[in-house]
Amino acid sequence: MTVELNHTIVAARDQRASAMFLTDLLGLPAPTSFGPFLVVTLGNGVSLDFAETSEDIRPQHYAFLVSEAEFDTIFNRIQALDLQYWADPSRQEPGEINRRDGGRGVYFEDPNGHILELLTRPYGSGTDS
Repeated sequence: MTVELNHTIVAARDQRASAMFLTDLLGLPAPTSFGPFLVVTLGNGVSLDFAETSEDIRPQHYAFLVSEAEFDTIFNRIQALDLQYWADPSRQEPGEINRRDGGRGVYFEDPNGHILELLTRPYGSGTDS
């Protein structure tokens, strides 16, 4: 049996704004509605289902594996939006990207405080630098 992640729910203050932030930034198709959710489908078929809430939102971490060219495009959008970004998840290296496993990575926040990560190489796939 093969087990695959199908979807996860992402809490948001404004689900439309949050879903559009992600699709615009990552260059993905517009979100679709499914019941109370706005669904953002990723290239591997996994979806992030945005659910609006007035409750406290506990920040979660979402990492996106992208190609080198996609990284450049998305990173340019991050900079054009003047978003803060970091080389590390603890946000100790502001304004920097990392070069782990021979690739590149960067962390930034979405409008709800979720920590988003772009990386061009999966962890453990190369030499750490």
